[in-house]
Amino acid sequence: MEKIAIISDIHGNLPALEAVLHDIERRGLTRIFCLGDLVGKGPSSAEVVDLIRLTCEAVVQGNWDLGITMPQELPAGLWQQQSLGDERLAYLKQIPFSIDVMLSGKLIRLFHASAKSVFHRLKREASKNERLAMFENTEMTGIPYDGTEPDIVGYGDIHIPYMLTLSNPSERGASTGAPVEDLGERNAGLGARKAGDVEQSTDLGTVSLAEQNTSTGTQRASLGDRQGLILFNVGSVGVPYDGIPQACYCVIEGETDPAVQAGVSLQFVRVPYDIKRAVQMAYEVKMPDSRRYELEITTGLVHLGD
Repeated sequence: MEKIAIISDIHGNLPALEAVLHDIERRGLTRIFCLGDLVGKGPSSAEVVDLIRLTCEAVVQGNWDLGITMPQELPAGLWQQQSLGDERLAYLKQIPFSIDVMLSGKLIRLFHASAKSVFHRLKREASKNERLAMFENTEMTGIPYDGTEPDIVGYGDIHIPYMLTLSNPSERGASTGAPVEDLGERNAGLGARKAGDVEQSTDLGTVSLAEQNTSTGTQRASLGDRQGLILFNVGSVGVPYDGIPQACYCVIEGETDPAVQAGVSLQFVRVPYDIKRAVQMAYEVKMPDSRRYELEITTGLVHLGD
């Protein structure tokens, strides 16, 4: 069975990235995919870019990665550009849009925000049609030679980890005229409830966890026997927005040999890190918007400014 670590939205938070990479190494994982937004918000964008290039097998572009290569007017953007330098900015501009990988006979597509653009955001409360659009082949994702669309889609951008199942319109409702419906959803948040509690939808087909361990911050769900399409958000390594100030990433596991029948599992992992050090690093280099960065990484919530 192949295991791939999926990380996203580091946003210049080097201590958080280092903690996640240490956890990945401890688990014996050697394949790492990054779903973008390496830079911005935090003080260590240059160091994060260098470390991601060194450790990740594949990287896709995020909106901050592309945006920082454009002309900047605000002090924060100018500061980030100066800290990155021309060579890193050139790298960020040419990062690919998406990754396709086959596991256990399922096509898994990974990108930063949506199938349309790095700037097109799919919020957690999006409509069913908006969610289904994530599985379409577009000019940005490219179209496989046989026109196949993905069975599983993972993305970053919103900094809130979750997983849900959608009925496949080609299998459900197409012949009966029934509306497309969610088959189930579960929040990947850990640590916000006492050990043993399980938050889940009452809809039919809701994800049941094969493993839950709140002491180490892991959740695993089996996807191999599920009908329909799987959509998940990997969360954020550097700046989570779900109220849990810990780094978050995913591990997806499946079989690469097409001759072997096997399921796919998805595991969410929470990793504590030295937040005080991360805050101190921002103030030491006099990064613009340091206070906003401090509030976001200490609370795990978005902060729009004073």
